[in-house]
Amino acid sequence: MDTQNYGNHRQNVPIYHFVLLPVLGLTVVGSVVNLVNSLDDHERLYSAALIVVLSLSMLIGMIVVRIFALKAQDRAIRAEENLRHFVMTGKLLDARLTIGQIIALRFASDGEFVAMAKNAAEAGTAPDDIKRSIKEWRADTHRA
Repeated sequence: MDTQNYGNHRQNVPIYHFVLLPVLGLTVVGSVVNLVNSLDDHERLYSAALIVVLSLSMLIGMIVVRIFALKAQDRAIRAEENLRHFVMTGKLLDARLTIGQIIALRFASDGEFVAMAKNAAEAGTAPDDIKRSIKEWRADTHRA
């Protein structure tokens, strides 16, 4: 991968984003079409409705699983950045920082990190603005 920066820092999990979610989305659409076509056929209606429920359940389940993984990563990032700030300053990160701001600050180099964290807490800087203002990018290639 080229040097990470604002323009290329977002990561996708190809098997999840480009295979599993589209397949599940198409399955939901297909099951709904099957249900609509089965409205006049009482023998197929029950099984068609069950297929819709199962398809929707799988799609929702996959989205929830992704959210759980990201929440766990967010907690790890918060702990890592809190430790990083403590090592540099002897203090924990300002409690006013949101998790989004902390996640954005993880890309700041050590030379920028402390000042950017202080500014973000005081000014309430949006996470995207924090990332845009980073001069020396610190890559994070482990987030999925």
